[in-house]
Amino acid sequence: MSALNPIEGRCMCGDVTVQATMVDPIMRACRCDMCRQHTSSMFLSLTVDEGSLVFDGPVKTYRSSEWAERGFCETCGSTLFYGTIGDGVRRPAAGLFKDAAGATLTGEYFTDNAPSYELSGTHTKMTTKETLALFAPELGENQ
Repeated sequence: MSALNPIEGRCMCGDVTVQATMVDPIMRACRCDMCRQHTSSMFLSLTVDEGSLVFDGPVKTYRSSEWAERGFCETCGSTLFYGTIGDGVRRPAAGLFKDAAGATLTGEYFTDNAPSYELSGTHTKMTTKETLALFAPELGENQ
C-alpha cells in the first residue's frame, strides 16, 4: 500500500487554508465553457483521497449547474474547488498548492472547447525577471 502524501495549500490572500492527502497525485484540466468563464482559461484540479479534504476560512460556494458547484474565497475570490452535488466530491484547485502538489496531468475534459488562444506558438514568453522588469521594476532582484 502506498503512503499517504499530506498536502497543504492556501488561497491568494491566505484567509482560506486547505489540507488533504493524496496517494496518487493526479491533476486534470477542464476546458468546459463554465470553467473557462470562471478561470479565464482551464480549471486544473487535483484528485485527493476521499474524505481528506478540509478547508478552513471564509469559503463561499456557487451552484453553477444542476449537478455542480464551485468554491471560492470570500475575501480574495481565489478559486478553491469544483464539486459534484450528487456525490459530494470536491476537486481542489491545483493552484492552491505549491508546484500543484507534485501532481502529474493525466487528462483533459472538453478538449473540443479549447480556445484558439492556447499557449503554444511563437508569442512572447517572458521569465519572472523579465516580467517584473516590465511591470514592477521597483522590485528589481528582490523577487
